[in-house]
Amino acid sequence: MKKYFQILIACITLILNVSCNDALELEYDGRSSLDELFATRNGVRGYLNACYGARIMPDINLAMLTDESQSSEMVFQGSLASLWYVDAFSASTYRNVDGQPWSGIYQAIRKCNIFLERMEGVNAEQLASLEEELSSWKAQAHALRALYYLQLIKRYGAVPLITKSYEITHDFSKDVRTPVSTVVKQILDDCDAAMSAPISNLGFSWTVRMNENYIMNRAIVQAIRSQAILYAVSPLHSDGTYTWNDAAQITGNALSSLLANDYKLWNEEPTENSAQNLYELYFITPHDEQRARDKETIYPGNRVNIWGSHGMPSTPGQTTAGACPTQELVDCYEMQATGLAPISGYSDPQHLQPIINTTSGYDPENPYEGRDPRFYATIYFNGATRDLGATGGLARDDHFPLGLDLSGNNVKVTKSENDEYTIETTGGDPYLYTSALGKDIDAASGSIIIRMKYKSNNNITNAQFFFGQPNAAGGQSTPENVVFNKTNEWADFELDITSYRDNGWWQWGKPGHRLRFDVGSDAGNIVQVKDMEINVRVESVPAAPCESFVGGLDGISTTNRRATFTGYYLRKYNNWKSGRDNNADGEIRMFRLAEMYLNFAEAAYQSTGNPETAVNIGNGLSMSARDAVNAIRRRVGMPDLPAGLSKEEFEKRYRNERRVELAYEGHRYFDVRRWKIMEQSERYVTGMRITKEGEDNFKYQRISFERDSYKEKLYFYPIPQTEIDKMFSHTGSDWQNPGWN
Repeated sequence: MKKYFQILIACITLILNVSCNDALELEYDGRSSLDELFATRNGVRGYLNACYGARIMPDINLAMLTDESQSSEMVFQGSLASLWYVDAFSASTYRNVDGQPWSGIYQAIRKCNIFLERMEGVNAEQLASLEEELSSWKAQAHALRALYYLQLIKRYGAVPLITKSYEITHDFSKDVRTPVSTVVKQILDDCDAAMSAPISNLGFSWTVRMNENYIMNRAIVQAIRSQAILYAVSPLHSDGTYTWNDAAQITGNALSSLLANDYKLWNEEPTENSAQNLYELYFITPHDEQRARDKETIYPGNRVNIWGSHGMPSTPGQTTAGACPTQELVDCYEMQATGLAPISGYSDPQHLQPIINTTSGYDPENPYEGRDPRFYATIYFNGATRDLGATGGLARDDHFPLGLDLSGNNVKVTKSENDEYTIETTGGDPYLYTSALGKDIDAASGSIIIRMKYKSNNNITNAQFFFGQPNAAGGQSTPENVVFNKTNEWADFELDITSYRDNGWWQWGKPGHRLRFDVGSDAGNIVQVKDMEINVRVESVPAAPCESFVGGLDGISTTNRRATFTGYYLRKYNNWKSGRDNNADGEIRMFRLAEMYLNFAEAAYQSTGNPETAVNIGNGLSMSARDAVNAIRRRVGMPDLPAGLSKEEFEKRYRNERRVELAYEGHRYFDVRRWKIMEQSERYVTGMRITKEGEDNFKYQRISFERDSYKEKLYFYPIPQTEIDKMFSHTGSDWQNPGWN
């Protein structure tokens, strides 16, 4: 992919190489093709679709670059984690979990700019559309441009602000990096432009229309406004242009607007055996675009694979422990009964000597009892229950139907309208074949059973089944002793063929494989057959609890990527039913209502200086910072934050609440930067080495990992060095972020 400034230079030739929309088979071959493109409805929609291509979805792996996790991938030299923890990157070699998104985002911004400019000359009649549709399309482009600039400033700080396509006369020597506050003003302006579009079914609405998943809407615009202003007034970016009062008004209005349009915190309790609590259920439940069930999600993200990529080695098919939760994260989960933190701090820099809050109810000998319900939904700890299913029953009960050929050897076969087969043997060695399997029975474990219902005019004691494969010479079979009893009523037939799987010749069960059915050895037998099938059944065996102690099934290690480095495994998003044959894990969201409550809470207590001072947030609602945080806590069954907290006390509780509620959602990486607390949070992280000393006795020892990834230069991504070199030649200025020169 071409770098951003290469593209800017290309733009002066007016040759636009824009990615096409494959679904619409659109071709872009310069200005003339753009003229043609924006003259058709499909062309306009196709170009708008191309504007969506650079959204950065949240990624669980970002947690590995924060104090949320220590990565098991650090065992591999050259892995992102191994290089990150020792600060081994330069501007030329830098990468993050999203790579180096500078160029990709600016390409998308350029498409948004072109789209908005071109739409000024388009009318609804020309496109056989309605004006409200055109307004919606333009609103989407404004929303996307706002989102892209938000994603840029979070990573790079001050960036070039480009809202028009460059002309041939553009003077690159005048280009500058625009302050974050000015970029945020543009973000807010784009949001206002989007919100000015009509609200209607075909316009820019609060809901997602059928088959328009991931399309921008009014709710997403409010989320962008909320996050953008919060970043603008945070210590890392604030230059005084915006105040905390501005932030309280904007984040408050965004929250109230969402509440007024039927956005709600998830409150569905799990049914039996589906999840431990409602917080866990939310994160294993994919969003539904029509919001019939999930009214909290504002903008979805991607489905994740926890069991395999961040799972336990005792899970068949798991490849890596991935983002192993740290002890610091565990220490953040309060005691549910008291609402107090179990650990109030550390008496040493390495965090090996915790200061236990003796009033909290925390027991160091039973450290995982009585914690915030979100702890149990987020982290697998030693002794954590993994399998929530009832004991016994079937984990798998799959049925593979089989028909019968209507011809064979010394048989006469007929088939009724009810799919009942009548087989009449007419000579010696009578047999016929079943239909072929349509798909792999995939029965490496469990029972394999031939089932059918039958009637027979005689007792047959020497029937037999051959395991037929395409183009096979000969074949293996059951013994010639399969029994069909004489009966004129439908009887159940069941033959367990599981034991044949253990033979070296066994390969049967693939698509195209079939059975040969030998119906005795003589003429004169009449057998009726229906509902013939292969049934694969796997008995449910509850998985053992997590054993992260030394020597356990999931024991701690510092050399094995499949084992935890910290004594903990990630549970958030993990559906206990997931495994090699069924990834039922959940979805990480880009924006959700809980974040909107927290954004407002932060702005409100900073603005008023008193977490209990109510702020008018619009739409007939008033709310204090404490109210907003308590809404989050009540949803999961945690006690309210107490009244009477000072601003400083509330800030500590608020930041802990944000860390717990939004764990592994991509926020912590940016929060510690905008608060400028990286040195306190990133220099040392710890785990828990657990030794089993008896049947139910364990010894707990904290272990520390030192990192070099706390340095100031890591507050921002470096701008790609090739772009720095180009712009230096144009402007004579070094655009690089501090510490990356």
